[in-house]
Amino acid sequence: MNVNLYGCQGKWIMVDCGITFADPAYPGVDVILPDLAFIEERGDDLLGIVLTHGHEDHIGALPYLAEDLGVPLFASPFTAGLIAGKLEEEGNLSRIELNVIDPGEPFALGPFGLRFVPVAHSIPEGSALLIETPYGRVFHTGDWKLDETPVLGSPADPEVIKAIGDQGVLALVCDSTNVFNPEPSGSEASVRDGLRDVVGAAKGRVVVTTFASNAARLKTLADVATDTGRTLCVAGRSLDRIMKVARATGYLKDFPATVDFDEAMRLPADKLMVIATGGQGEERAALGRIASGSS
Repeated sequence: MNVNLYGCQGKWIMVDCGITFADPAYPGVDVILPDLAFIEERGDDLLGIVLTHGHEDHIGALPYLAEDLGVPLFASPFTAGLIAGKLEEEGNLSRIELNVIDPGEPFALGPFGLRFVPVAHSIPEGSALLIETPYGRVFHTGDWKLDETPVLGSPADPEVIKAIGDQGVLALVCDSTNVFNPEPSGSEASVRDGLRDVVGAAKGRVVVTTFASNAARLKTLADVATDTGRTLCVAGRSLDRIMKVARATGYLKDFPATVDFDEAMRLPADKLMVIATGGQGEERAALGRIASGSS
C-alpha cells in the first residue's frame, strides 16, 4: 500500500499508489486501499503521480483512485504497460492521462525536477527517483536489490548512484524488503543452474510457481525448459498479462512457444513444464485450481 507524498512551494507530487492484501483479521476483504484524505484536501495542488515500478503494492490502487484524483500519471514503458492494462479492465483508461517516461529522461512537475534511476528488482524497470527541488535533492529508492546480473532490465549503476551522492542529497528515502537480513540475496542469474539440475532429474511433470511479475524468472524457467527438452505451459491470467506487456516493451522476445492446459495434459509427463500463478496459496490462482482438480 505504498503512497509517498512530497511537497514543495505549496505543490505536491505522489510517488506510487498501491494496494495491500488483507489478512485473516479482515474476513471477506481481499485488498485494502490507501487513505488519501490528506492529499484529497489539497487536490488542486497535486501535480501528478509518479510510479517507480509495476508491483501491485505500488500501482494496484490506480484503477480505483487515479480518476478521482484527476492528475496525470508518469511511468517507465513496462510499468506504463501494466498500468494501462489495469485501467482498461476498470474501464477508465481513456479518462486518465498516462505518460511514458524513459529511464534517465528528466522531466519536471512544477517546482520538482524528476528522473528515474534504474535499479534491479524482481520486475523489469524498477526505478529509484531523483527529486530535485530549490531546497535540495531527495533520492527515493523505490524497491531495489543489489544484483549485477538481473537477467532482464538494468542493474543499478554504482557510478551513477555514487555521482548522485557526490552532488549532494538532502534526504535518502529508502525501502527494501529484507533490508535487515545481513546475507546477500543472490543474483537472478544464479538460479538457472539449480533449476536445470532439479528439473532435469524429475521423472514426471514439473510444475513451477512464481510471482507473475518476475519476468526475469519466467525467462530463466523458459531457458530451463529448453535445456531439459520440455514444452512450456503457462497457466494464469496474470502471467499472460505480464508476458504480453513484456513482449510489447522489448522483453521476452525469444520466449519459446507455449501450449494451453488441455494440450499440455496430452503430452508425455516427462516432456512438460507448467509455470503457474499461486505461489502464495491464493485459492483462485492456477496452482490452487490444479491442486483442487478444478483447473
